[in-house]
Amino acid sequence: MKQILFIFAVVLFISHAAFAQNRTLTGQVVSADKSEALPGVTVVVKGTTLGTATGADGSFTLQVPDKQDVTLVISYLSYKAQELNVKPDQARVEVRLSPEAAALDDVVVIGYGTVKKRDLTGAVVSVKGEEVAKLPTTTVVEALQGKIPGADITRANGYAGQGAAVRIRGNRSIGNPSSSNNVLYIVDGVQGVNASDIDPNDVESIEVLKDASSTAIYGSRGANGVIIITTKRGSNNKPKLTLNAYTGITQVAGYGKFMDGPQYVAFRREAFRAVGTWNSPADDSKVFNAAQLDAINNQQYINWPDLLLHNGLQQNYQLGVAGGSENTKVYFSAGYFDEKGLMKLDRFKRYTARLNIDQTVNKWMKVGIQSQLAYLNNDIRRDPFNLASQAAPLGTPYDADGNLILFPLGGTVVNPLADEQPGAYQRNTKTNRITAAAYLELTPLSGLNFRSTLAANFATSEAGSFYGKNTIDGRGANSQASLTNNQNRNLSFENVLTYRKEFGDHSLTLTGVGSILTFTNTSSFLGGSNQVLPSQSFYNLAGANQNPFYGSGLVDSKLISFTERINYTFKGKYLLTLTGRSDGSSKLAPGNKWAFFPSAGLGWRVIDENFLKDQKVLNELKLRGSYGVSGNDVINAYGTQNSLTLAQISFNETTAAPAYTISPTIGNQSLKWELTTTADFGVDFGLFDNRLSGSIDYYDARTTDLIFPYTLPLFTGVTTVNRNIGKTRNRGVEVSLTSQNFRGADFTWSTTLTYARNKETIVSLPNGNVIADDYRNSLIEGEASQIYYDYQKLGIWQLGEETEAAKFGAIPGDIKVADLSGPDGVPDGKITSADRTIIGTRVPKWTAGLSNDLRYKGFDLNVLLVARVGQWISSDYYAKYTRSGNNNGAVVEYWTPENPTNEYPRPNATRSLSYVTTLTEREASFAKIRNVTLGYTLPKSVTSALRIDNVRLYVSGKNLYTFSNLKDFDPEGEGVIDRPLNRVYVFGLNVGF
Repeated sequence: MKQILFIFAVVLFISHAAFAQNRTLTGQVVSADKSEALPGVTVVVKGTTLGTATGADGSFTLQVPDKQDVTLVISYLSYKAQELNVKPDQARVEVRLSPEAAALDDVVVIGYGTVKKRDLTGAVVSVKGEEVAKLPTTTVVEALQGKIPGADITRANGYAGQGAAVRIRGNRSIGNPSSSNNVLYIVDGVQGVNASDIDPNDVESIEVLKDASSTAIYGSRGANGVIIITTKRGSNNKPKLTLNAYTGITQVAGYGKFMDGPQYVAFRREAFRAVGTWNSPADDSKVFNAAQLDAINNQQYINWPDLLLHNGLQQNYQLGVAGGSENTKVYFSAGYFDEKGLMKLDRFKRYTARLNIDQTVNKWMKVGIQSQLAYLNNDIRRDPFNLASQAAPLGTPYDADGNLILFPLGGTVVNPLADEQPGAYQRNTKTNRITAAAYLELTPLSGLNFRSTLAANFATSEAGSFYGKNTIDGRGANSQASLTNNQNRNLSFENVLTYRKEFGDHSLTLTGVGSILTFTNTSSFLGGSNQVLPSQSFYNLAGANQNPFYGSGLVDSKLISFTERINYTFKGKYLLTLTGRSDGSSKLAPGNKWAFFPSAGLGWRVIDENFLKDQKVLNELKLRGSYGVSGNDVINAYGTQNSLTLAQISFNETTAAPAYTISPTIGNQSLKWELTTTADFGVDFGLFDNRLSGSIDYYDARTTDLIFPYTLPLFTGVTTVNRNIGKTRNRGVEVSLTSQNFRGADFTWSTTLTYARNKETIVSLPNGNVIADDYRNSLIEGEASQIYYDYQKLGIWQLGEETEAAKFGAIPGDIKVADLSGPDGVPDGKITSADRTIIGTRVPKWTAGLSNDLRYKGFDLNVLLVARVGQWISSDYYAKYTRSGNNNGAVVEYWTPENPTNEYPRPNATRSLSYVTTLTEREASFAKIRNVTLGYTLPKSVTSALRIDNVRLYVSGKNLYTFSNLKDFDPEGEGVIDRPLNRVYVFGLNVGF
């Protein structure tokens, strides 16, 4: 630490000394549109603390480093910031700032093209690459958290290499909500690229498309929103080299506590006291075995989760090179990400490389390639936490000689540390993913452009698994080894024809697209038991000579699409977008394979009307509206066909013979597209010289012909059939606000708030209004698709309520649930399935993000807060309650005659536990400090002397603190004990050459 402080002091001394050699620079700043002098403009030497503000006549005088190039950063409210390079021999400069409205001319990437921000008619949010790379994140999606209204982004677990999941405007499909509502990722125009392979430092911009006007051009592929990622390209400037690196530690964030030794002993004693077996410590021999008694007498207590959890390590390094000539532009990057998880045997390594080349052949032809290679090496730990939460916290994990005790205390629960022993356990997946795309772009006539792109996504994975005899799965009996191979080959061929024409007050862009996408997966697996040489793990499966198993498979599907789009503007203020797309999916049955998805979007730039010309409050005002249809074919390939499955048939005592029977899921030749119709109304605005700007959207999405695996009666001989069965509706409001709180020569501060409120509703279901599977997977008309439909816990039956409790088969100390209904719809004195009710929903009522960016001279600070409010969880942690006292469990307040709580029932060695799910359900709203990053950019005078463009040092903390009523664990992870979330602290470096 002393060495670091010394180096930092030397750097500051050098920077101070460097400023001693300065020269005087004068200048004037005027507006580019009216040539008026601009007073109060901030002029700063980039990378330094040198700065000033212009006077009443727009003039300024500034001391700048002598005998070297410097870059001035000129910024002013309601005007677009500008950077100006100043040579050593320049003594005076003239600066023209363009009004902030020019920022509306920034290009936004949309489907199969680009459009100026001012001409957008859809709900599109754009995030620049510097915003993505500003925070150290594992994936680019994680970097969007809190920045996109309507995008619910969460981290499910803290395992090594895990990123974040995203939902845009809620869940529409109900057949398989975890996968059928996934967004579509487009990387440099190519579909099917795995976004988690992209280093955030490679990103130029990200556009999130949310409404039908913007997503309809992707038809069925864009039903759940589209995220377009554009990576960096080369330039015709001098080569630029960038180095980005960070390293740090990870710690567990909010993991639930389990009973320690004394707590467990008291709990087990109470369980036997309830049945009259235990009355005092003199009865301990009736409750504990000899090994347990010995551990208690010697105060040998174990905290198993603490033995499993350790600090982890996270590091990332990326090197990028951009350059080229007038006709050739090249961008190359290489990256390495490494994370050691919170447990041993949990590690993730990612190696990436990207090469983008654009070559201008002549005035009418351009060619290029874009490619990415990702190699992933992932060691995956089998979950030991469920076992650790049950194992009695008594005894020792090792014997006197240091050898692992496989069954501590002579019991039946395996030692949770068993898999950590050398050579005992290995589960590793190696993945290679290659994306390569080549394009040809022709411009035969002015305004006419044709682009043809052939892309391929290849992915291979090899997943090996081995567990030895003395492991959690082996349980001292046998070992097993297996190997699974997967190959994905996805090809796309897309041709885009674009025509642009401006005539008078009219501007027209016509786009036509024809594409074909193919998806092919082949897989194989094999394995066996009793690996003769454990050291060979899964690398020699011939050594696993017992109980062999094997198999293979092929899945193939295709999607053909034809698209047309018209973008029209009149006088630059009346906007129209019309889109139509036809998709044909091989997954659907003949006669239902094709569907047409139209959309229309309108925009009115009210700010450009004459009646707002002289007002001083508004800087921007645009109204938007869109309406369109998108689709979803959320079934597996061959899901509409009948298929056969292998069955073994034996006669008398003869060996089983292979035979075939109809698959439990039968085909449905009438199955058709799931359709979503969305209306969106939005307003974009800027107020008070753009000190406050933002957008507000209201949307209403209605989905019909839901594809759902419908359960069939048992007498049919099959179990399910995919059917179009019902309707859902999603509607909500999204708000994004950005305020410029303070902008001065030395200090700036801006704040961005995002807010989204979404209401999911199942509108109709067949054969009644309830499809009840279990308390977590029930579907009910008028409710969200992900609810908890369970008994309502009122508390615990108390002393004095014996007579009433007996009517329900209960005694004091049991869980009391509400008698809400019966066969006639009124309480009937019985607890049956009719008494279940809506406890809560898994989706939040609203989400929000609050980001603050502050800069003071060379320092920058970003603080990001996120909130997720109104959702419920069913926590595994709260379910860890074994009433009999045979196993350990969560630290909870339980009922005893002396402690008549209403939280948990009384421990009881012989009485079963009913309605345990009611103990797990909690309202789990939270707000958290997602990220705090503090950086310092070295002065330009220092970096120039080293022939470096810029150097920035920073420290960052992620998932720092959570505000929630749930104090036992981080509620973002939903209290699932086998996947604790982590907290990250890193130190980073950004260097540009």
